[in-house]
Amino acid sequence: MVSYLHKIRAIARSAMGMNRRNIELIYPNNQVKDYKLADDKLMTKAVLEQYDLACAKTYAAIESIGGIHTAWESVQGYSKLAIKPANGRGGGGIKILKKNPQGQWMSSGQPISDTQIFKHFADIIMGVYSLGSRDRVLIEYCIEPHPFFHEIYPAGVPDFRVILLKHRPIMAMLRLPTDRSDGKANLHQGGLGIGIDLDTGTLQQAYDGQAYYDVHPDTQQPIKDRPIPHWDAIVTLSIQTAKAFPLAYLGIDIVIDKSLGPLVMEINVRPGLGIQLANQKGLREVFKLILMKVQQSIIPFLVLLLLLVIGIPLAGYLLESQAERTAIEIPVEAPAPST
Repeated sequence: MVSYLHKIRAIARSAMGMNRRNIELIYPNNQVKDYKLADDKLMTKAVLEQYDLACAKTYAAIESIGGIHTAWESVQGYSKLAIKPANGRGGGGIKILKKNPQGQWMSSGQPISDTQIFKHFADIIMGVYSLGSRDRVLIEYCIEPHPFFHEIYPAGVPDFRVILLKHRPIMAMLRLPTDRSDGKANLHQGGLGIGIDLDTGTLQQAYDGQAYYDVHPDTQQPIKDRPIPHWDAIVTLSIQTAKAFPLAYLGIDIVIDKSLGPLVMEINVRPGLGIQLANQKGLREVFKLILMKVQQSIIPFLVLLLLLVIGIPLAGYLLESQAERTAIEIPVEAPAPST
């Protein structure tokens, strides 16, 4: 317990709080008019599709109560669906529907009727999951997690959060469900935050808000030092996605689908700060390391530039001086004596 407290205090010394994050990262790098591209999932999808970036396919969008029945009929040919509010927060309002062998829709292992589904759609549209603001329903492809995740924990849809600054990944974590989170990966609902070594693409220790673990606290499956499948593709996709949005500082949520590989799920203009605890280091420490790397890489360039700037005139001066010395040192042949 003592060592845990020491660790938390050490992280806190280099961590960023919400105010500092807003002042130093969000406000200088993102314009308020562009926030909606991240906050509204339908607008996010439009940008992702415009740039042909891998994401879950949208089957239908419902903008009004009157459009519920038609949209619902249009997706009956699918056996799995993900239902989301376009402007929801923290996983609220997300419902996964799957058909059983008899063709009955199921939610969380229990049968769900069309009436119950329509009520959920209506709740989303009326703003129950978006702070009272009128919203839209997003019906999309249902992710089937890569076997890698279910080797650690057999339920839910884990995802990666990658934070980027000016198209450069600076920190990442894996969010993994637990028994306490009821299959959800969100940290505030009891999920695990697992730090990631960006260079090697391996998992580090897991954090549940109370302690750090080398194994999953429920399944006892090893976590620390596990290599992440498709890591290079995840990094590449996060960078490509960051370049598609006019947001210099953002968080990108990526899942690995069993069949389709890495897919972008969401964009966050205000990515949470719990990622610092998951990685056991603060964003201020990360920025110092980045600055040191930039300085180390730029110093040789500056030296070369300096040499070029002062070297050319200096070389001309040296050549001119050498020519003058040579002219002085050339022996002058004495005139022949007159007879």
